[in-house]
Amino acid sequence: MSPAASADVMLMFEWKPIYSVQIREIDAEHQNLFRVAEELCSAMSTGKGKVVLARILDRLLQYTRVHFAHEERLMAASGYPDFASHKAEHEALTRRVETFLSEFRAGRTALTVELLQFLKAWLEHHIAGSDQKYAPYLNGRAVA
Repeated sequence: MSPAASADVMLMFEWKPIYSVQIREIDAEHQNLFRVAEELCSAMSTGKGKVVLARILDRLLQYTRVHFAHEERLMAASGYPDFASHKAEHEALTRRVETFLSEFRAGRTALTVELLQFLKAWLEHHIAGSDQKYAPYLNGRAVA
């Protein structure tokens, strides 16, 4: 990776207050997702080996599953009207990352800046978009 690309990647995953959904546990989980994604980014930019990268990517996937399940429990418990659509977004991302991890472990794909950009865009757009839609609904029902 070139020094310029490396510099661009280094602060790729940065939590910002605008991502807050005003639900303490969910915000903490979102912040942790950003931290693990940044760890993956840092490991890639410093030339860590495939085993290390696969382990971090797997941790990101596992934590994402736990987080999604938590959000979905809160949405289901509150009767959130857009639950099915939100859950479908979660399932689509999970499938995409599972496929990538499988391909990466099998040596059929490489961890690239494009993947990191996809993860960044998805995290930012999902949290700043879809998650912001459920936040007032859940907060209004004090389910969190």
